[in-house]
Amino acid sequence: MSETKELTSKFRRVRMVLAREKGFPAGDPNEGYDLLLPLDETGRLDPAEWRNHKLLCRVRRFRPNREDLHGLLRRKPGGQWYIEYRDGDADDEFAFRWSGEHFIWGEYISIRSKETMHTYRITLVEKP
Repeated sequence: MSETKELTSKFRRVRMVLAREKGFPAGDPNEGYDLLLPLDETGRLDPAEWRNHKLLCRVRRFRPNREDLHGLLRRKPGGQWYIEYRDGDADDEFAFRWSGEHFIWGEYISIRSKETMHTYRITLVEKP
């Protein structure tokens, strides 16, 4: 994802996999996200660190039988976090209340893709 020498000590690799939902009673470990983001000491997103290192806050979306999507973590002026894959907002995915979420193992995080909300379980948090 990024050269680790460029990252500060606050950066973590986070993996989230699809949690159980209709059609996937056991979830799906083959669908999810790999994130590279700055977290504070409690595991929350660190907006100040993000602001100083925006281009290092990368996202990879993986799904079975589809090409991976690569994007950046972004933040709207009102504080809404989202994932931007290409310029424009047609393919943006919106993070549900990420400002208050703890990115720690076992927690559940939601993302709205198009008009559908999906929940993901964090299965990995580690230093890059």
